[in-house]
Amino acid sequence: MASTISENGRVRAVLLDWAGTAIDHGSRAPARVFVEVFAAVGIELTESEARGPMGLAKRDHVAAILALPRVHELWRRIHNRHPSPEDVDDIYRRFLPLQKAVLADHCEPIPGVVEAVDFCRRYGIAIGSTTGYTSELMEVVIPAAARAGFAPDVVVCSDEVPAGRPAPWANFRAAERLGIFPPAAIVVIDDTAPGVAAGRNAGMPTLGVTLTGNGVGLSASELASMGVNDQAMRAAAVGSVLLEAGADGCLGGVADLPAWLEARDFRSPSAVFRSSRA
Repeated sequence: MASTISENGRVRAVLLDWAGTAIDHGSRAPARVFVEVFAAVGIELTESEARGPMGLAKRDHVAAILALPRVHELWRRIHNRHPSPEDVDDIYRRFLPLQKAVLADHCEPIPGVVEAVDFCRRYGIAIGSTTGYTSELMEVVIPAAARAGFAPDVVVCSDEVPAGRPAPWANFRAAERLGIFPPAAIVVIDDTAPGVAAGRNAGMPTLGVTLTGNGVGLSASELASMGVNDQAMRAAAVGSVLLEAGADGCLGGVADLPAWLEARDFRSPSAVFRSSRA
């Protein structure tokens, strides 16, 4: 059944993903590092292969790439054996310092995010966040993003919960820290299928992000250079994936959130925000 926000109250919180949703237009930092770390062990990834599992906790992302048939077979040819959990751990250990080294250059809020957060706060909507990054990686991201104007009330990292997306635990932990319930009063916004599924699994209305995230994978300037028709085609393709994952609707980016809220009379205490899938 489609998600709805409780009839007993309006939207009380928004939970934002980080890379591709709130910062790092196109989710370029993790995609770049996955390509680099696999190249270091002799496997040339395509960008599509690197981006495919995006949204998972980063160790899970490594495991998902190794499980791809083409990558799995390359590994077997190079090493004369199938990849093991120890190989996943080794690549993940290589990944962390590389990711940390590039993060400082990818913490800029996506255009419109700061304004959308300000809009929410003016109406008493709390801002939480979850991420596939670990606490160590977020030690770089959080202060840099704050200096640029994005500072959510709560941040839950992948290593703070028993399992990453699509499990709902990070969303539940964020809600707990915010002190807000029921889940139907919290809107999750994410640019990946695992992130959308995690919101759905938490029983929270969930919006997918199409143009600014991993699905399109372009910087703000690259996206702006595309024609309107090309952007619409990309948004539709990404949106179909996110809707299939369980999204209740899609935004081009978080900049569209105020208009989405306004269209639903969100200030009314008795407002019901019905899924676009209903």
